[in-house]
Amino acid sequence: MSSELKSIKSAPGYSNSSDSNSKGGVPPSIARSPGSRGSGKSSPSDELNRQIIKLLQGDGRLPFKDIAKALDVSEGTIRNRVQWMKDADMLKIVALADPMAINYKADAMVGIKVSNSSSPKAVAERISLLPEVVYVVWVSGRFDLLIEVVCESGELFQEFFEHHCFGKTDIDQFEIMTAIEMFKNQFLLKRQNL
Repeated sequence: MSSELKSIKSAPGYSNSSDSNSKGGVPPSIARSPGSRGSGKSSPSDELNRQIIKLLQGDGRLPFKDIAKALDVSEGTIRNRVQWMKDADMLKIVALADPMAINYKADAMVGIKVSNSSSPKAVAERISLLPEVVYVVWVSGRFDLLIEVVCESGELFQEFFEHHCFGKTDIDQFEIMTAIEMFKNQFLLKRQNL
């Protein structure tokens, strides 16, 4: 059992024994009152959902039976909770490729200052359509947009900027920031109350 599974298993409110007073195999600290059936099952504020998400963030392919064992609930409870969260658009399980791990030859963050004749949203929509762009966000500060560009070669990287940034009337300025060393790369789905 992984250390994360062990730490959740030993968290306050969880017990290794099946408490006959718990509701539907849910530990007493997570069980809801009888009148609240259905409320919170796909809510990020629900403690069981938070624990499920935490485990899936560590390994999105973790079997439901392992999650159920770690949280001392039934496999069906986990399956249902995950499906409810997916249906509520609270949870999406995806594969993310780390450009540093798969050795792309060129990867950089680019700060873009949008020209006065355009809007950040219009430039973001144009840039988002390009396959080399893997991240686009409208930001505050000295830039209007922050994007991540990933290319398989230095030549393709140069071509990207020549064709999509230099001389474009909707971009006033841009700054290319290449990584020197990666210290942390964690993709999180941010939701209120998580």
